Amino acid sequence: MSTLNRSKLVRDGTSTVELIAGATVGLAAIVFALGLAALFGLLPVTEPVVGLPMAVLLGGLLTVTGLLVVGFGVASYLEFVETNPLPSAGLVAATAFSGVWFVIGGLFGSQTLGFGFIGWLIVALFTGGGAFLTTVLPREDLGSTLPAGALSIFAGLVFLTGLIGPEWSWEPIGLNAVFFYDIVAPVVVLFCALYVGWAAAKAYGGFGARGRHLGAHVLIYLTVTSIILILVGLVVFVVVKGLPGVTKGIEVGLGVGPSSTIALFGFSYTIVWPVSWPMVMNGVALLNDYNGVLPAIVGTIWLVIGSVLFAVPLGVGTAIFLSEYAEEGRFTKVVEVATNALWSTPSIVFGLFGFAFLVPRFGGQKSLLSGMLTLGFMLLPLVVITSREAMLAVPDEYRDGSAALGVTKWQTIRSVVLPAAVPGIVTGIILGVGRIAGETAPILLTMAGGTFLPGSQTADVIGGFEFITSPPFVQNPELLQATSALPYQLYAIITAGLTSAKIDAWGLALVLLAIVLSFYAIGIATRYYFRKKLNQ
Repeated sequence: MSTLNRSKLVRDGTSTVELIAGATVGLAAIVFALGLAALFGLLPVTEPVVGLPMAVLLGGLLTVTGLLVVGFGVASYLEFVETNPLPSAGLVAATAFSGVWFVIGGLFGSQTLGFGFIGWLIVALFTGGGAFLTTVLPREDLGSTLPAGALSIFAGLVFLTGLIGPEWSWEPIGLNAVFFYDIVAPVVVLFCALYVGWAAAKAYGGFGARGRHLGAHVLIYLTVTSIILILVGLVVFVVVKGLPGVTKGIEVGLGVGPSSTIALFGFSYTIVWPVSWPMVMNGVALLNDYNGVLPAIVGTIWLVIGSVLFAVPLGVGTAIFLSEYAEEGRFTKVVEVATNALWSTPSIVFGLFGFAFLVPRFGGQKSLLSGMLTLGFMLLPLVVITSREAMLAVPDEYRDGSAALGVTKWQTIRSVVLPAAVPGIVTGIILGVGRIAGETAPILLTMAGGTFLPGSQTADVIGGFEFITSPPFVQNPELLQATSALPYQLYAIITAGLTSAKIDAWGLALVLLAIVLSFYAIGIATRYYFRKKLNQ
């Protein structure tokens, strides 16, 4: 476009154009946020918002956003604004748009028009093929904006005309399921916002390479934001549902809590706690005003500690051998494949291994030790994988500089390689602990005893050690006793029925979540400490 033929808008600069395109991107983000809020029930779709019915608000925003995107694409094509579009929007965009419009056409043909298989397939192919050609054949400015804008406008008009409203529900033919408005509407809004936000971001970047870059960024930001919000929403949901059960019966004051007797060096000490927290300090008893899950909490903690003590030394030692001593060859490749396969093995398989191999060797009954070793075997592959990768990531210059000083290989590994790899090793342990702490199947098969245990049956692992005169010179009967754990107890409560359980299931879920997050916090703090020490 020559300078003489430029419009006043372009001659004065692109600030106004960028402002309009940027506002469109922001509007798409607002629509996306409204869809997320409606999906989680924060904004009920059946109630008015700012004086407007939710369907009208969503429909209006989608329609306006779609019109803006289409208008910008047409203005670019007619050279009313200065852009740098490519000859085509590309096959990736065409595939995405054709897939969406294929589904829309198929649903319209089968559910609205009542066509049979051949009829709805023809309609779906027509709409999907039309979207594909509309994306591929024109220039990028039209190919990116027309299908996305049309999708947003179509969805907006569906909401505005009341075709999908608060009383709407859909029971697909041949499928034993019913879809309601409060779920379908937010999902439709989220998808439309993603597509139209991507197109608006490309327009804001002037299409071309910069536009594709900005479009990809918007897609990634919106997707990652939704994932984070979903995870946060799940945590908040568990906290809200479980907090009443966890806090039930709490008392604070001198002498109100239960008493504990600790034996140390032949002396006994009795502690009366200044806090009474039934959920985490009681077991189950007929005379309890409030029942708790203390045995399951202690069992879970000892399970994780025992698994880490078993798996981490073995895993780190194996990683040291594979990365520092063993030469790259068939053996190391076999070990790498085996560890990856073991980490991908379902937990129930590890549970069957523990039930068939470990339980018979520890008295033929379920025990805490069997559960520790089973979960330790589950954790071991990840520790090997992450520790080896962390050690291989240590630059060879560190090793060469240490060797140049005349330091032995083992001293180099101990003083140089391991400290540099510790943050990566701790990261692997954190991920592994997060998995094993919530496992149910291995615990069910190898360790679980009674479901509702009294506080007196809490596993006293430290106090259970006894020295004897014959090998192995030390024994601990507590390790060979069956106990409970939070995941198994939660499973048992759900199986028995939430209303008939003696303990609040949501409160139990919140306690389990808090313990897992506590292990995460300990691991993250450890990793931060070593990283800070490494950078000093």
